[in-house]
Amino acid sequence: MDSKLNNKILKTLSEKGLNTESFMEGLQSIKPLTYWDYIQTESLLGLQTQRTDQPDEMVFIVYHQINELLFKMILWEIEQIALEKQLKATFFAERLDRVSRYFDMLCSSFIIMKDGMDLEQYMKFRKTLAPASGFQSAQYRKIEFASTELINLIDFRFRKTINRNTPFRHAFEHLYWQAAGKNHETGEKSAMIHLFEEKYMDEFIDFMKKYNHKNIWTLFDSLPSDEKINLSLINAMRHFDHTVNIKWVMEHFKTASKYLDGANKVEKASGGSDWKKYMHPKYQRRTFFPKLWTKEEMVNWGEQNLETHRILSSFVELDI
Repeated sequence: MDSKLNNKILKTLSEKGLNTESFMEGLQSIKPLTYWDYIQTESLLGLQTQRTDQPDEMVFIVYHQINELLFKMILWEIEQIALEKQLKATFFAERLDRVSRYFDMLCSSFIIMKDGMDLEQYMKFRKTLAPASGFQSAQYRKIEFASTELINLIDFRFRKTINRNTPFRHAFEHLYWQAAGKNHETGEKSAMIHLFEEKYMDEFIDFMKKYNHKNIWTLFDSLPSDEKINLSLINAMRHFDHTVNIKWVMEHFKTASKYLDGANKVEKASGGSDWKKYMHPKYQRRTFFPKLWTKEEMVNWGEQNLETHRILSSFVELDI
């Protein structure tokens, strides 16, 4: 190795606080890196444990584990945006485009679930899963918290009573998805949501606090005026919002419909929720960035598909 380059490497290691002599000596004993060690293939492939003898349960487990890995990548990209010290529209848009590609992959992959499992097998193994539910994906909830102002995740019925000064735990009790886990007559929470909150409540509150001023919308709204009107960024945000809150949700909805409506009798979700009203975006009308949509688009939210989602070429209709 060139001595000049060697000295530069040693200097870099020293600047990191490493004892370069000990470090270089230790490298002499290091084992060659292999693909299976780096990717941890054996550990990864040992994480699939079926509860039944139905072969297609393996499809169900692996598919959801892949979803969680993609959620991890999405949260990683959002964190890069939140941590960027001199946030610029170009960097912002590039990272959001990455996130949207991950969600595009999630949307297109639903065919694996929709057309890749035998209905009879699914109806057998799903009966062993309650009260577990995809509702309980903590990473997906974190994606929501990191994407928008908390008020946009509050059930419409309670939005007038909640603002930035509302204690986080009180706001948490009025999130839109709480309705899917409560008895509408008594207000009592289901086992599904009890277990979910027991596991993640404190973690969620900390995460909500962390992203209260670092979520995607707040960061966008804090950009200088000349950065905020960047069309590439605005369209990246619109695409992200539409993909997460309409396209991905509708793919999930259509898949659930095939299995739950396609059985001998109409089935409830494994967590016990009224899944149609909970899932369908035209009921929730949930959007991360309401100011980036026209009044017409908001009125029709959840009723249009990606084909009608248009790219903006001007800012005339937006209130930003």
